[in-house]
Amino acid sequence: MKESLYVETSVVSYYTSKPSRDIIVLAHQEITRQWWPKAIKNFDIFVSEIVVKEASMGDQDAAKRRLDGLKNFRILELTEEVEKIAQVYFEELKLPQRAFGDAVHLAVACVHHMDYLVTWNCTHLANAQIIKKLMDINSSHHLKTSIICTPEELMEVSYDLD
Repeated sequence: MKESLYVETSVVSYYTSKPSRDIIVLAHQEITRQWWPKAIKNFDIFVSEIVVKEASMGDQDAAKRRLDGLKNFRILELTEEVEKIAQVYFEELKLPQRAFGDAVHLAVACVHHMDYLVTWNCTHLANAQIIKKLMDINSSHHLKTSIICTPEELMEVSYDLD
């Protein structure tokens, strides 16, 4: 059985966007493009209704590319439990109002028992201090914390033993 992977919006955005002039963003785009086909082969991939909503925003052509990138993935529901836990995360992690969607991504991944949440959002998601607090919150709510990481951290490792 394959491990489950929740793809947050930033990943599909990096995968489908035009090459950036920012060298860091460009590197993340290239890593994502190399990682994407391997991930599709090696994981059961999920998104949520909020990923689809976020991906559909902005420039029409870019939104179409993002939505096309997501079309073959199963969609996890924003259940009552997800909404309740998202509110807990939002309050206890002290996220800014504009980052409520990030709390929802965390809740979707944890409530639906995803093995991984993959993201390029290192401010509110793939952030060691946030993850530490999230683990404490989840412990008190009897929830497993998904492993939160970037595509780079999920790259296949090839060991040359010669």
